[in-house]
Amino acid sequence: MSTASWWVAIALAAVYAPAGLMKLVVPKSRLVSNPQFGWAAAMSDPAVKAIGAAEVLGAVGVIAPRLTGVAPALGVAAAWGLAAVQVGAIIVHVRRREYATLPINVVLLALAVVLGAGLV
Repeated sequence: MSTASWWVAIALAAVYAPAGLMKLVVPKSRLVSNPQFGWAAAMSDPAVKAIGAAEVLGAVGVIAPRLTGVAPALGVAAAWGLAAVQVGAIIVHVRRREYATLPINVVLLALAVVLGAGLV
């Protein structure tokens, strides 16, 4: 594993772990009051929690196999899972005309794809 792949994995984990934890522990009604999470109003509470769980599992998944050397394929799967989360996020933001968030979504998607494809 290259130093670059470690940095990409750490960057993804640093973004997704807190974002996912927030979706898991903060009530949906409070999330919706923040303009950054306005999209949550259109989703059910279980859907918001599922997205949060996917983000937390993805964050753990891109780091844990690298640290332990156990099941490296899970790290690849986690990266592709985070890419899928971003594809969904991009679709939601485009439908809601929330274009300001798209650059962040595209960068996170690119990082996840690069890591999942083993390009770093």
